[in-house]
Amino acid sequence: MIEEPYRWVEAIANRREYIEAQLAPGSPIAALGYRDGILFLTLGKTRQKIFEIYDRIAMGAIGHPGDIERLRMAAIELASTEGFSRSATDVSLRRLVHYSLSPVLKTAFEQIYGPPYLARMLFAEVGERPDNDLFLRVDYDGEIATNGATYAQARQDFAVLSGTQQSRELMEASLKTQHAPDASFEAALNSALDAWSIGHMTLQTKDAKELPERAAVTKYRKEQLVNSGIEAALLERDASRAIRYRSLSDKELRSLIND
Repeated sequence: MIEEPYRWVEAIANRREYIEAQLAPGSPIAALGYRDGILFLTLGKTRQKIFEIYDRIAMGAIGHPGDIERLRMAAIELASTEGFSRSATDVSLRRLVHYSLSPVLKTAFEQIYGPPYLARMLFAEVGERPDNDLFLRVDYDGEIATNGATYAQARQDFAVLSGTQQSRELMEASLKTQHAPDASFEAALNSALDAWSIGHMTLQTKDAKELPERAAVTKYRKEQLVNSGIEAALLERDASRAIRYRSLSDKELRSLIND
């Protein structure tokens, strides 16, 4: 009996190590609040990583495609049920994540005899003004990180997702210096591409603690854009629009990229 708690803790540690290894190669995702809405962006070749959830809410995710799809469908169903039983304006990202998705992920992670979710998700809810935008990052164990101000950090007008903590922190460091909430769409696009490039090029670099040189980032971005497509979507701030979510094509974005 005395050994049981230790075995559970050891099993959880092994499970966390396994999941982190599975998520490590995932292509980073950047979500930036700007003047006219929120931009989601990543680069890839085949699998979709950015999705509409409900009206003002979108999601980006890395991990196992099956698990991402199960969580996406669960989020859509929960939001749709809330909107039907109350109203569309009553659907809240904070309530959706804190009271529904996070507990499900936590339970699956801690039940060591069942499979956990191999997924890491980034949600955003567009507000009437940039300072009303909400970003929530939800991990495989149910942990939630928000862009909201706390005693330990200032409020951020962006959020990022990556396969490793080191990669994510460098992406955030880049956006802290490069991005502004009143930025134009073109500026937000280029900031997101730079953040993605920094995150991707440092995924496998264990000792990277400082941002790479600007020239190195530009060179890496150009190389990746040759062989990868841009996946991007907008949550538009204009409340008069019937549909806030809009997918953006690779072709329409290429002409806006700075050299």
